Amino acid sequence: MDKHDADNHSNQLNPENDAYWQSRGEDERPDDWQEQLDDE
Repeated sequence: MDKHDADNHSNQLNPENDAYWQSRGEDERPDDWQEQLDDE
C-alpha cells in the first residue's frame, strides 16, 4: 500500500474527515456529525 492509499484508508476511518462521510454516502461531513456518531 502506498502512502496515498494508507492516508485515504486512515481518513475513511476518521469521523472528523470528509472522506469518512463520503465513504458512507454523504457529500461531506454533516454539521451534526457528532450527534450522528452518538446515535450509532
